[in-house]
Amino acid sequence: MNRVAILAHSHVTLFEMSCAVELFALPRTEFEDWYQTDVINMENETITTTGGIVISTQFTESLENYDTLIIPGWPTWDYPIPHIIEREVSNFVCAGKRLLTLCSGAFLPAKLGLLDGKTATTHWMYEKTFQEQFPQIHYQSDVLYVFDGNIGCSAGSASALDLGLAVIRQDYGYTIANQVAKRLVVSTHRQGGQAQFVETPILEVPNQFSDALDWANQNLDKSINVDALAAKANMSRRTFDRKFRASFDLSPKEWLIRQRIERAKGLLEQEPTSVEQLAYRAGFENATTMRHHFRRLVGVSPQQYRAQFNAG
Repeated sequence: MNRVAILAHSHVTLFEMSCAVELFALPRTEFEDWYQTDVINMENETITTTGGIVISTQFTESLENYDTLIIPGWPTWDYPIPHIIEREVSNFVCAGKRLLTLCSGAFLPAKLGLLDGKTATTHWMYEKTFQEQFPQIHYQSDVLYVFDGNIGCSAGSASALDLGLAVIRQDYGYTIANQVAKRLVVSTHRQGGQAQFVETPILEVPNQFSDALDWANQNLDKSINVDALAAKANMSRRTFDRKFRASFDLSPKEWLIRQRIERAKGLLEQEPTSVEQLAYRAGFENATTMRHHFRRLVGVSPQQYRAQFNAG
C-alpha cells in the first residue's frame, strides 16, 4: 500500500492541490489496489485560500506513516517555514521517501537545502527567482517535470498532471496510467521531455495540429511521412516544422521516435513479445534501430526494461 499525504498550508494553491486530489485521492473502484491518500495540514488551523475559500483538513504532527508527500505550491518570497513542516519534510526526504512538488512547490525543499546538488524545475515565471535564490541547484528549464532521486518537480500548474501520471505509471504500469489519463481527458502527446510552452502557449491552429498528432499516435505502426503529417495539419512542411519546433522544441521526426518508444515501453510491460516483433508493432524499421533509440531515450535496453518492469 502506498500512503500519500497532500500538504495543505497557509499559501496552498487550489489548482495544484486539486490536481493532486484528482490523481491520488479520488476513489478508483475499477482498480483492485490504489493509493491511500490524506489531505493534511501541519499548522492546526483552517486555511483561507484563493477566492476566500476556506479549507479544513486533517491535522497531523508527523509524516512517518506516509510513503509519498505532495507539496502543491509554496511561497516564492522570503516566507518563514513553520518549524514542524521544516522538521517533518526534512526527515521525510532524508528517509528516502518520495517527495513531489507541484509548480512553486519546489521552493519548499529548495529552501530546506533538500535539492542542493540536484536537478529541479518550477514554473517558468519563477525561473529567474529560483536560480538567483538557489544557485547550488541544477535548474532545468526545458521540461514539464523532472525526477532526481526521490524528488520529482513539475514545471507548472497543468504539468502537475504530467508528473502525477508519470508516478502512476511507475507504480502501476502503462495500462492503468493510460486509464487514469483518459478519465482526465489529458492529451496523449504531452511528454516529460517536451519543452514548456512559454513563448507560444496556444497554437494558431490547435485543432488541426492536435488532430494530426492524434492521428500519428493512432498509426505509429505504419510508415508516417512528415510531409503527410504536415498535410494532416493543413500546413506547409516549412510552417509545420517551425510550429512543431516552437511548440515542442523537437523536430517532427524526433517526436515520432519518442512516441514509438512510448509504444514499445507499453508493449514491453504488457506482452511477452519478441524484440523483433515489438519493433515492427512500434513502427521501427528493424530491432536494431529500436534498440538504439530505446537505449538513447530510456537509458537501458528493451530487455533490461522488461526485466525491471516484471521484477517490479
